[in-house]
Amino acid sequence: MLFYNKNLKGNARSLRRNMTHAEKLLWSAIRRKQLKGYQFYRQKIIGNFIVDFYCPKTSLVIEVDGSQHYGDKGIRNDRRRDSYLNNLGLRILRF
Repeated sequence: MLFYNKNLKGNARSLRRNMTHAEKLLWSAIRRKQLKGYQFYRQKIIGNFIVDFYCPKTSLVIEVDGSQHYGDKGIRNDRRRDSYLNNLGLRILRF
């Protein structure tokens, strides 16, 4: 079981209620085990981060990046986050 910061539960709930259009489209295609029977979770807390989508069976994280990820600060934050997730043995797929 992965460690998660319980203080982020409210943030994760808010992100689930306010998904972007792109996240909604992807979620409609992968929810309810529609993708070859794999279970995905949305806005999953892993450590001190909230990932867009997570499949525990495949150790896969899917991120749907918006414009905030393309600035210097966003790139630095994504590198730090990716490093942490990779050290847990997770693979990251970004769109």
